[in-house]
Amino acid sequence: MTGERQSLSQRIANWARVKSPWVTVFNSGACNACDIEIIACLMPRFDVERFGILAKGSPRHADILIVTGAVTRKQASRLRRIWEQMPEPKYVIACGACGAGGGVFQGLYHVVGDVGTVIPVDMYVAGCPPRPDEIINAVVACLNLMKEDLARGGKEWRKKAGDTDRKEITPGTGTKDVKV
Repeated sequence: MTGERQSLSQRIANWARVKSPWVTVFNSGACNACDIEIIACLMPRFDVERFGILAKGSPRHADILIVTGAVTRKQASRLRRIWEQMPEPKYVIACGACGAGGGVFQGLYHVVGDVGTVIPVDMYVAGCPPRPDEIINAVVACLNLMKEDLARGGKEWRKKAGDTDRKEITPGTGTKDVKV
């Protein structure tokens, strides 16, 4: 809806999308340490549901895709297919050292590389494994990006404005370049 006014139903749908995002997780060849921390986010101690975030298994309904692990040759096409099934606007979080940069698996014969070599990544979460609160910070930062993108008519405005930098969540510092 770039350049034209959004209808009332579109504004309500955008409001609901930001208030209750659906997240799906994809393991592209990880050791499961990041997956354990993502599961910890769903437990009462961290209670990610207080932000309205729901974990869903289907990428066709997901707003945010969290990818863990370095991408293997077998998982590259699956990851690409999952990303293509997600509705626009879609956001991707590369979780952990392996997802963000390939980790200790970088350069092995069966590894394509990090998540960014297969699909565009909006947010990186560093750490091996990253802490659950850092993962939650990344999801909330994606919600802020989503809110801004929906207000401006989609993700295309960032490309036109020259804002192609990806955001990074570093362990122990909260968010970098993003106000949560």
